[in-house]
Amino acid sequence: MKLGLSIGYSGAELRLPVDKVLLAERLGFDSVWTAEAYGSDAITPLAYLAAVTQRIRLGTGIMQLAARPPASAAMAAGTVDALAGGGRVIAGLGVSGPQIVEGWYGQPWGRPYWRIRDYVAIMRKVFERKEPVAHAGREISLPYTGPGALGVGKPLTSILHMNPRLPIWLGTGTEANVKLTAEIADGWLPLGFVPRLMPMLRPWLEEGFRRAGTGKGFADFEIQPRAEVAITDDVKDALARMKPRVALYVGGMGHRDKNFHKEMMVRRGFGDAAQRIQELYLAKRKDEAVAAVPDEFCDEMSLVGPVARIRERYRAWAECGITGLTIVTEQPEAMELMADLARTS
Repeated sequence: MKLGLSIGYSGAELRLPVDKVLLAERLGFDSVWTAEAYGSDAITPLAYLAAVTQRIRLGTGIMQLAARPPASAAMAAGTVDALAGGGRVIAGLGVSGPQIVEGWYGQPWGRPYWRIRDYVAIMRKVFERKEPVAHAGREISLPYTGPGALGVGKPLTSILHMNPRLPIWLGTGTEANVKLTAEIADGWLPLGFVPRLMPMLRPWLEEGFRRAGTGKGFADFEIQPRAEVAITDDVKDALARMKPRVALYVGGMGHRDKNFHKEMMVRRGFGDAAQRIQELYLAKRKDEAVAAVPDEFCDEMSLVGPVARIRERYRAWAECGITGLTIVTEQPEAMELMADLARTS
């Protein structure tokens, strides 16, 4: 199984963990992944990492659609890929949530399903350079002819000859968007994935492949969830360290009526806990919201504990049908363990 390393987005100060990325490359990791929320962006750090690495793939997990027009996203991904020598960048995309889309980017939430479809179609056209880019979409059209337009825009072709097959992966979780991902994308960054969900998710993916109409199947598609990894004798403490982030995303990252992380928790069978976490978090009782996160919820989406426990629990991930696993860890020894498991399983 392929391994990825998540380095996420920055805190108050931007500090790229270059040594950790270099270790990942030496250990044979396939990819490294950045992210963005409302601070550091996802693509710029990859340009830096491209200069100090040789082989490891460089992925955005994810670039938010509202952050940049699709042509701009294609330009950024294509430019970094060229700087990296070609064939190394993965353009991971996602819609984020309405709180960020409207509150940070000043964009309408609109119809995310159609925005994703239009966005990917335009990026493909930019990469492929078959003809000047024009697109008549339900959410995005090029050239723009809407309110305020002068009416003088014309289709253009990228000056830079980019990788025409630069892979586009989508970070999605709802049934409609998972099907769309299988139909139009090269890979999937599943939201809230755990191995036991694969029997439910497989038919969604198969339906998307059928809609593609190209004979596409699992052999042509990458599936790479993420999991936190920590070697420790104190499993309960390791799970407790994960709970503040879960409470933040389920309770506060989004609107009361539109929160994909809460919906994911409900889908995994923790509906009562999800409702309670949201109520407590929005009431500014954050410590209680953290305490309301079930151990089981954190445990099944992570690999924590003594080495023997991690080895045993890794088997479910290796055998569930995914093609890769992106790990979140602060421990070099955990990276070494995962590299060994990926090689020998």
